[in-house]
Amino acid sequence: MIAALVTEAMKARRSHMPWMTAVAFTVVALVGGMFMFILQDQDRARSLGLIGTKAALAGGQADWPTYLAFLSQSTAIGGMIVFGMVSVWTFGREYSQNTVKDLLALPTSRVVIVAAKFAVTTAWCLVLTTQLFLLGLATGSLLGLPGWSAAVVLTGLVRVAVVALMTIVLTTPVALAACVGRGYLPGVGVMIMAVFCAQIVAALGYGEFFPWSVPAVLSGLAGPDQPAPGLVGNGLVLLVGTAGVVATAMWWRQADHDR
Repeated sequence: MIAALVTEAMKARRSHMPWMTAVAFTVVALVGGMFMFILQDQDRARSLGLIGTKAALAGGQADWPTYLAFLSQSTAIGGMIVFGMVSVWTFGREYSQNTVKDLLALPTSRVVIVAAKFAVTTAWCLVLTTQLFLLGLATGSLLGLPGWSAAVVLTGLVRVAVVALMTIVLTTPVALAACVGRGYLPGVGVMIMAVFCAQIVAALGYGEFFPWSVPAVLSGLAGPDQPAPGLVGNGLVLLVGTAGVVATAMWWRQADHDR
C-alpha cells in the first residue's frame, strides 16, 4: 500500500494537474474577494471600471458571513467540477496513456492500487479546500470585512469542510465512469450530467433527496427556503460514495482488461 501511495503521489507531483487545480481554486477566492470589494462601495467599483455605470449588485453584504457562505457555495459547485477532474485524471490517465496493463502486471493487488488512487485524490482535494479557505481568510482580512469573530470563522470553516468532504465522496462514480469508459471523456460526461441534474433537482425543491444536490443545499446555494439535508440526504451521499469505491475496485479486479 505504501509503494502504491508513493507511486500515485509521484504521478500527481510530476504532472501539471495540481497546479491547474490550485489556480482554479485561487481564482474562486479572488472572485469572491472582488464581489466583496464591489459590494463595499459600488460607486468606487464603477469608477474603477469593475461594473458598468448602470449596473448594480444586490442580494448580499460585504461582510465575513457572506464571504464565507460564498466560499462554501463555490466549493459545492466548483468543487464538483475540480474534484471531478482530479478523479477523472487519476483513473482515466491509465487508459488514455496505455499504462493500465503495466499496473495490472505488477505484484500488487488491484484493490490496493484503487485504494491508493482514491487516497491520493482525497488528500489532493482536501489540500485544495485548505488552500481556498486560507486564501479566503487572507482576502477578507485584506479587504477589512466587518463581522469577524471566532464563531463566524469556525462556522464557515466547518461548513466549507463538510461541503468539500461530501463533494469528494460524490466524485467516486466519476472515477468509475472513467474506468468503465476507459478514458477521460466518459468521466467528464458523468460529472457534467451530475452537476446539471443537481441544479435542476435543487431548483425544483427536492435537493435533499438527490445526492449531488445535497452539498449545494447545505451550502445555502439552493436558497434559504430549502430544508437542510437530513438523515436521508446525508445517507444517500454516503451510499453513493461507498458504492462508487466498491464498484471501481470490483471493476479493476473482475473486468476483462483487454486493452
